[in-house]
Amino acid sequence: MEIRLAKSYGFCFGVKRAIKIAENASNAVTIGPLIHNNAEISRLKDNFNVTTLHDIHEAKGAKKAIIRTHGIPKNDLEQLRADKAEVIDATCPYVTKPQEICEKMSQEGYEIVIFGDANHPEVKGVASYAIHGAVVVQSVEELSHVKLKGQKVSVVSQTTRKINEFLEITRYLESRYKEVRIFNTICNATFENQDAAKDLAKEADVVVIIGGKNSSNTKQLHSICKEYCEDSFLVEDEHDLDEKWFEGKHLCGVTAGASTPDWIIEKIVGKISKIKV
Repeated sequence: MEIRLAKSYGFCFGVKRAIKIAENASNAVTIGPLIHNNAEISRLKDNFNVTTLHDIHEAKGAKKAIIRTHGIPKNDLEQLRADKAEVIDATCPYVTKPQEICEKMSQEGYEIVIFGDANHPEVKGVASYAIHGAVVVQSVEELSHVKLKGQKVSVVSQTTRKINEFLEITRYLESRYKEVRIFNTICNATFENQDAAKDLAKEADVVVIIGGKNSSNTKQLHSICKEYCEDSFLVEDEHDLDEKWFEGKHLCGVTAGASTPDWIIEKIVGKISKIKV
């Protein structure tokens, strides 16, 4: 069986930057996991004593606090600074951008619409910068049930969403409100990884998507691959692989989410290569 990697996959710029920051800031804490990959979080803990906290209240007394790639709510950031912690900002610049946009546009009187998952830490952080709050939706159907107060609307996207779904949201808003400011905040790495996954899934008999099962961008890759290859499976490590997936298959495609390190990808590809089909 042939194994083919997607043309674009794995660690994005923001994650590489955050990992480097964490490795250089040993004996620190992060508010929430630095990235959505449990194995990499464990490596940082074991090798650099970077400890993951669940919420801001656990950070009381921390001397050194790293802001996760997804960012944190504005109030939490202000709390860390008030507690005199050394704040090391590893927020991905692609995430910082929608935060800045929400703050500026809301100051200028625009209602804020965020396309994304309201429960995702990135979206919670971005929404916190909207002075009068934000409307968060994942579909036009959800948006259709929302009545915005004015006619000035500004819209941003969670960085890892699908572009075609974002465009559906913007078209809906443009048809109903007089002034709509659109900011495409989906990051370039997301575009490239999603396009590469789609191209690979069109040709493969089976696709393995590697990444954290709580990672938004990894779940998006899985969704895209399933559209073109029904036998597409999401795994976190080599133990998630099932040999039955590969029976009678000739081409196995492999892609990985933006929080997936090379060492995990190599382990999984190595195990797949030993499976007899």
